[in-house]
Amino acid sequence: MIKTACQEQLLPGNSLQEKWSFAQDAGYDAIELRSKGDFHFRDRLPELKQALTDGVVMPTVCVDMLHFFAAFDDALRRDALEQMKSQLSVAAEIGALGVQTPASYGMFSRRLPPFEPPRTEEQDRDVLLAGLTELGEHARQEGVTLYLEPLNRYEDHMVNRLQQAADLIRTVGLDSVRIGIDSYHMNIEEADPSAAILAAAPYIGHAQVSDSNRFQPGAGHLDWPAWLGALHTIGFEGYLAAECRLTGHPVEAVRSIPAFLRRSGA
Repeated sequence: MIKTACQEQLLPGNSLQEKWSFAQDAGYDAIELRSKGDFHFRDRLPELKQALTDGVVMPTVCVDMLHFFAAFDDALRRDALEQMKSQLSVAAEIGALGVQTPASYGMFSRRLPPFEPPRTEEQDRDVLLAGLTELGEHARQEGVTLYLEPLNRYEDHMVNRLQQAADLIRTVGLDSVRIGIDSYHMNIEEADPSAAILAAAPYIGHAQVSDSNRFQPGAGHLDWPAWLGALHTIGFEGYLAAECRLTGHPVEAVRSIPAFLRRSGA
């Protein structure tokens, strides 16, 4: 059975309760939260606890920060680690499953000038392993999961494909670190997205969905039956969280997603 979630910023409404009412009517099973930096997510804890009391289902969180745990700058990297640990703790307090983050976003791309990053690949790997270990240990203590998201080559130069993420997770050796896959990035990076899902099956913990053009599922050319079929084959039981831009009428676009995914995965 396909379970769908929608990121909160896509849903109409002024509160999580109002957004949840719309989400349920549209056929969603949950809301995916967005966690900003500067401890903003921690400051939302009273709001989140009240929403939980009111029945809002919030199983996953997507990080929305300006810098991440593999930043080049030591101070920014340390700040991102502390922000992430706080967000993992908040997720635990509201009974969520985990938090999804990339290693970096928009920090560097080998595909654009100046082409050579300031760290070597070996140094990148050391930073990634250290960060994933620290965050994974914190996630384990809190009883939640850290989902590492591979991004496309234009947004991150370190972790682009599922197998790269799986290799890092194997080395870290913590069950509290899994892959958070994203259909948009996979469409760019994976030669065969379905085969990539099958190969990384033991390490996949969460999934975010948007089409080949970053719009809502159904607005591009991604092979959804194959992609969803691969998730079905590996026994994926998590949520498919809509993280996308919207084309057409925004309310109708966001409303269309659950039905489209269920038709495509039938």
